[in-house]
Formats: sequence, C-alpha cells, structure tokens
Amino acid sequence: MQLSDFNFDLPDELIARYPLNERSASRLLHLDASGAYHDRVFTDILDLLHPGDLLVLNDTKVMKARLKGKRETGGAIEILVERMQDRFIAHCHIKSSNSPKAGAKLYIGDADVQVTVQGRQDNLYIVEFSAPILDVLDQYGQLPIPPYFNREAEDIDTERYQTVFNDPSKLASVAAPTASLHFDQKLLDQLAEKGIQTTFVTLHVGAGTFLPVRTDDIAHHIMHSEWCDVPESTVQRILHTKATGNQVISVGTTATRAVESAAQAHGGELKAWTGDTQIFIYPGYTFCVVDRLITNFHLPESTLLMLVSAVSDRQSILSAYEHAVKEKYRFFSYGDAMLIDQKRASTECSTTGSI
Repeated sequence: MQLSDFNFDLPDELIARYPLNERSASRLLHLDASGAYHDRVFTDILDLLHPGDLLVLNDTKVMKARLKGKRETGGAIEILVERMQDRFIAHCHIKSSNSPKAGAKLYIGDADVQVTVQGRQDNLYIVEFSAPILDVLDQYGQLPIPPYFNREAEDIDTERYQTVFNDPSKLASVAAPTASLHFDQKLLDQLAEKGIQTTFVTLHVGAGTFLPVRTDDIAHHIMHSEWCDVPESTVQRILHTKATGNQVISVGTTATRAVESAAQAHGGELKAWTGDTQIFIYPGYTFCVVDRLITNFHLPESTLLMLVSAVSDRQSILSAYEHAVKEKYRFFSYGDAMLIDQKRASTECSTTGSI
C-alpha cells in the first residue's frame, strides 16, 4: 500500500486553529459499518452508544514542553522536551541555526537554567538540566500546540489543550489526546447516567505523532516510540464489557494504540501491560480490543489516517473525508469528530503487530 493512497485535498480554511466556545459543541460524522456516513453533532454520542458500552480514555496530561533560550554565543534556540529520563535528564528536540555538539551549554530564561547537551540518541538530543525539569517547564515552558496552528500558544490553550479528566500525576505528553477534548464534565455525567462506562489508559503522546511518513511503501515506515500503561482494572472492565455483549469504544488513536499494544504483547490476548510501543496500525490489521473509534479528522498521508482506515477501510474513510470537506467540517486537533464503526467483525485478531 502506497503513501499516496492516503492523500486528499484539504483547504487551509478548514484547519481549526482555535477551539469552539464549548467543548461538546463540535460536529460529529458517524461512519457506520456499511460505509454510509451521517451528519450529527457531538452530543448525539448519547444516542449512538448503549448502556453497558465502555469508553476507553487516555488520561495523560500535556507538559508545557516547549522552551525558548539562547546558546553561549547568543543565538536563539528552542527545546522541546520529548521524554524525561529522570528529574534532570531528558530526551529533546532542539531547533538551532546549527546542531549543538556534545558539551554545548544552552540557557533558559535570563541564564537562570543551564542545559548541557550530553549527546544524541537517534533524532533526539540527550540533555541535562541544572534544575528539576518539571520546575523549569512550569516556570518557563509553553504548551507545545501543533505546528499546523501556525501560532504561539495562548491563554486559551492552557485549559482547552488539556482533557477535563487528565491526571496531574501523568504530566508527560507533548501533544493532547485530541479526540477526548470534545468531552466536558456535563457530557461525561450524562453518559454515566445512561449506563455508559468509562475506563482509562495512559499513553504519553510524543512529538513524533506530527512527523511525516517518509517511505512510499507504508509497510516500511518505522513508528516513533511512546510509553503507555494499560492497568489491570482497565483490562477487567474491557473483558467484562465484551463478555456481556457490549462494545468497547476507544476515544482517540492513542487509546487505541495503547490497548492494542497490550494485546499484541500477549499474542493477541488482552492483559495488563506497561512499556514502550511502536505499534503501527494500518489497513489489514484486525483489532483485538476496539469495536468502535471516536477520533478527529487527521492530516493527509499521516499514520493517524492509516489507523482510522484500518477500523473501516481506506475508500470509506476517504469518501467520508471528501464529504467532510464539502460540508466544511473543522479538521485536526481543535476540529470536529468522527465515530467510526468497524466495517467487518472478526473472530481472530492480528497477532503480528509490532509493539
């Protein structure tokens, strides 16, 4: 399957660069199992889910991971903290006029914080901070809003680029699990009143989620690595939901990758699991856990578009996207949503997906 198979034309004016006034006020395009699509509003999710169904949500929290500073020579630099190794050492992306070498000193604020480059691992720099990293981010950091916003982070992003159910102890993502941004507390309460359950996984979203696929044959693409945790309590809720004939609805591609990684780690059988995942889901993959997916509209030729195409099929997704463009749905992180039903059920899931 070729990268060009996942291309589509997207007018720039359909990119949602700011959120709506209310989280749950977005539109919802429902793509059913037959491949037909239906224009809805997001609160219609109350009618489209059933008592006993289970929503799987990602409870990670986004760090203020973007830091601006200077080199010893005075040149401007930007550091994006991708992953913390410990309180002082992190793996980071660094933007600079030229690549800093091992031993280079970088400065944040009025030289209050020194960052020493120790070396590189793949495309990331390993750096040591002179102060605890989370303290530095809290004082000097900016939320790392997506590059396609084409703007700096603003006050509105502080609240709206976080989910209402984020766990402050899980402050480690550099991007939001954006499908979950549609849920406000009122809607969550209404779902609970109807008997729709919720459970949580954690996947710390990395900046690699925005990286382009650079291989023409998508099977040759190597996914970025992200840390995730699927606890025993979540596994038991999922197993009980399936045993009672109800459906598991994954909220977002990150929650999907987490639960499918946990199954792949045990040969297709869902069990509790914690670790780094590089799972790459694209058409041909058969899901072990997920029955339905709530997701946003994704970039052309992205791994996220490939994942949603695996839930339905490529042509149905592209047809639905063509309709969404025509009807002026809002795209990407602050945009509108889709509910995608699996096009075909299978009694045996994939067991060869790489984690």
